[in-house]
Amino acid sequence: MTETRANLGIDLHLEPAGPGLRRGLTDALREAARTGRLAPGTRLPSSRALAADLGIARNTVADAYADLVAEGWLTARQGSGTRVADRPVAAPPADPVPQGRALARPAYDLRPGTPDLASFPRAEWLKAARRALDRAPHDALGYGDPRGRPELRLALAGYLSRARGVHADPSRVLVCNGFVHALSLLASVLRSRGVRTVAVESYGLHIHRDLLTAAGLRTVPLPFDDQGTDPSAPADGAGAVLLTPAHQFPMGMPLRPDRRAAVVDWARRTGALVLEDDYDGEFRYDRQPVGALQGLDPDRVVHLGTTSKALAPGLRLAWAVLPPPLVDEVLEAKNNLPTCSALDQLTLAEFLTSGAYDRHVRASRLRYRRRRDALVAALAARAPGVRPTGIAAGLHAVLLLPPGTEQSVVQAATWQNLALYGLSLFRHPTATTPPTDALVVGYGTPPDHAWTGALDALCRVLP
Repeated sequence: MTETRANLGIDLHLEPAGPGLRRGLTDALREAARTGRLAPGTRLPSSRALAADLGIARNTVADAYADLVAEGWLTARQGSGTRVADRPVAAPPADPVPQGRALARPAYDLRPGTPDLASFPRAEWLKAARRALDRAPHDALGYGDPRGRPELRLALAGYLSRARGVHADPSRVLVCNGFVHALSLLASVLRSRGVRTVAVESYGLHIHRDLLTAAGLRTVPLPFDDQGTDPSAPADGAGAVLLTPAHQFPMGMPLRPDRRAAVVDWARRTGALVLEDDYDGEFRYDRQPVGALQGLDPDRVVHLGTTSKALAPGLRLAWAVLPPPLVDEVLEAKNNLPTCSALDQLTLAEFLTSGAYDRHVRASRLRYRRRRDALVAALAARAPGVRPTGIAAGLHAVLLLPPGTEQSVVQAATWQNLALYGLSLFRHPTATTPPTDALVVGYGTPPDHAWTGALDALCRVLP
């Protein structure tokens, strides 16, 4: 009984190989100690326990232990059992760095798409997680509903209705593992419906276009003018359109009211779908919030949202509010399997219903507005020839540059260890809109203590 208690919980995976059990066991133990799989000081099972686990004679294990004690790989002391000796461990070979990968992080990062991760509300999130886990029913730890936890779908339906004007019945809310996951599911459904073409904005993220292309869908750019995207007449044969109507990414303007109505009318007339990417709908500074496009027609518009801008992309929590006929098709594409951690879903539900989410968004909105104002003031004082646009909302601004200077500014930023993106990176390859030299500057990414330095670095490379 004493030996059983002493070895309780010690599991050792070994695969003796080679001629003879004793030699095979000795070689396997030596290799495990040599490579560090058995760390120095690890207490090994007794010879009786290991023999029983491996189905071999106890004397074979005892002899192998004795050999390795003599070689210095193991130590054996009365009352302390057999342990791995304290000796240098061979380090695993380092993975080679692929060609082209940056060896160091930039000193300042002004690329768009990420919030200030240092401001993530850790204490409030932890409190919400504790409350959620304390209140969670036992079945919350099971496989669950493939649409997501009902607590989160109910909380999202209430929040989206209140804050974004979305018609969101909890039964039509689908929790996804990030926006890209949601878009990939919709792309699969569109393809299975026979759709071959999706209209997209002339400026947008190539990762979204690439995802649609990988699903077998052709992307065609929508017209773009000084009033923004014009989705009123998508290309012939388009079965869906992907838009960022509340805050066009990256150009920054909202979709005009007449164009919002026109694209919904087009979807009704043709039976197509509008995919609404509401990626940063909470952040508005100098104008009233723009309600969700889905509010105009919940049967033709899929509303897509995420925590990646308001909280952190690493949470991998997003949602889709689906038209009723689409629910079963998307669940089939999802293989009726849950994807997100149930505990994370319950935590977000608690975060929403407790008011912590609203408090965090209000505090973040104030912080980002101050950064936006500091950016505008720095440009006016130090780079008056650079005009910021799209600054009434969101976490980024477009800085218009003199013609022909975009690439040289981006290159200069690289030399200054400053991460920047040019507008050309976001332009659809077949867009007919004349190219514009500009930078897309994210003012959400740097932590507060680095913002002044980031601004100085930016102004140094501007013409």
